[in-house]
Amino acid sequence: MRAPEFWHADGWLPRLLSPLSAVYAWGGARRLAGAETFHARMPVICVGNIVAGGAGKTPVVASLVDRLKQRGRHPHVLTRGYGGTEAGPRAVDPTRHDAARVGDEALLLAAHAPTWVAHWRPDGAVAAAEMGADVLVMDDGFQNGSLLKDLSLVVVDGGYGFGNGRVIPAGPCREPIAAGLARADAVVMVGDDRTGACSRLGDVPLLRAKLVPGPEAALLQGRRLVAFAGIGRPDKFFDTLDACGGDIVAAHSFPDHHPYSRADVAELAGAAAAADALLVTTAKDAVRVPEDLRPALTVLTVRLVWYDTGALDRLLDTVLDPKT
Repeated sequence: MRAPEFWHADGWLPRLLSPLSAVYAWGGARRLAGAETFHARMPVICVGNIVAGGAGKTPVVASLVDRLKQRGRHPHVLTRGYGGTEAGPRAVDPTRHDAARVGDEALLLAAHAPTWVAHWRPDGAVAAAEMGADVLVMDDGFQNGSLLKDLSLVVVDGGYGFGNGRVIPAGPCREPIAAGLARADAVVMVGDDRTGACSRLGDVPLLRAKLVPGPEAALLQGRRLVAFAGIGRPDKFFDTLDACGGDIVAAHSFPDHHPYSRADVAELAGAAAAADALLVTTAKDAVRVPEDLRPALTVLTVRLVWYDTGALDRLLDTVLDPKT
C-alpha cells in the first residue's frame, strides 16, 4: 500500500476516522495481551516501529547484526518475510529464493547474517537456535507477542516522526504512541528530528543514527537520472539522490513491496533511454526486478551510521552480558 497523504497532518478526515482507529487499537492491544509468549534459547532483539512502513528498520537490523558479529557473537535474523509466499520456518538462500517467495527484506538481510522467514516467529527462533544462533535479531514484530523480546528498539524516521500521531486508519500508527513507547527499551532516531518526535519520548533512551549513501553515489553526481522506488516513503530516496548531486529528470513512485513486471521495467528503461539518463533505484527495489533485467539498473545502497556506538554497546550489554 501507499501511505495516504492525510497521515502526515491532522485534519477533518483523520478526525472522522478516529472511531475506527479506536477499534483498530483495541484489537491490537487485545491480540498482544492474549498472545502465548514463547521464550527462545537465546536473547531476542526486536527492531520494530510504531508507524507503518518506511522508518528504516532494515538498515538498523543489518547494522546491528554487523555490530554483533564484531563482538564475536553469532547472530541470526528472523523476519516474517512480508511480500513473500513462504510461511517457513525457512533459511533464506539468495541463490535459490526470490522476493516473491521470501520477501525483499529477507534477501537483503541474508547478505549480513543467516536469515529465517517464519510467519509463526517461535518456529523461526527454534530453527535458528538449532543452527547455532546465539542471539536473534527480529526484523519487525514489535506488535506481535508470540516471541518474548529481551530488547525492543523502536525505529523512528526523523523526517516523518509519528505523522499525525493517530492510529490506522486515521493515521500511520500501528498502536497509540504512548502504548508502544511503554514497551520500548530505546528509540532509534534515523536522521534529524524534523517533527519534534523526540519531545514525545519521555524517559525512553534515544539512540541517534543516519543513513549514508554507498559508493555508487559518486557515479550519480551531475548525471541525469530516472529514479523509481516502491518503498515506504519513496520521497526519502529521491531526496537522497538529490543530495548526491544527481539531476532527477523523472521520479516514479510505486506501492511498498511492489513486484516489478517486465513491462514496468521496460517502460522505465525506455524513459531513461529517451532522457539519456541512468535508471536508478534502491537495493530493496532491485531484488524485486526480474533478475535478467537488473544489469540495466544503477542501484544506490545505503548504510546506517550510529552517532554513539558506545551507547549502543551499553544497551546491547544489558541482554548479551547482563552482569556488566
